[in-house]
Amino acid sequence: MEKGPFSVEWLAQSSRSCTGESPAVLGSPTQTPRSVPAEVPRDREAAERSIPGHEAEAAGGAVPGRPRTKFSAAQLQELERSFREQRYIGAGEKRRLAAALNLSQSQIKTWFQNRRMKFKRQTQDAR
Repeated sequence: MEKGPFSVEWLAQSSRSCTGESPAVLGSPTQTPRSVPAEVPRDREAAERSIPGHEAEAAGGAVPGRPRTKFSAAQLQELERSFREQRYIGAGEKRRLAAALNLSQSQIKTWFQNRRMKFKRQTQDAR
């Protein structure tokens, strides 16, 4: 990968040159730092693809250890009823629903966020 004129190294060197250090001490702007090997992936996805055991994740599978929550019909009915009453849920109502439906508060919060997005898509498609 060729570095553009505004690489991190170039920016770091240009800020140091303002402090009075000579450019000869700093090296060329396209020089790679010795502490970072050239073969290290720079983005997270590339790094995860190179880690053994993450093949399913790289192929679009679910993240291991975080299975998708399957809500029961009774849970969905209560969540939908609550959503019809109020699209945004308060902390007290979130605690009450979590206790009543045997779910975590973060599951309730996430369900409401997803349901608002579904509602938004439905109303936009209707126009």
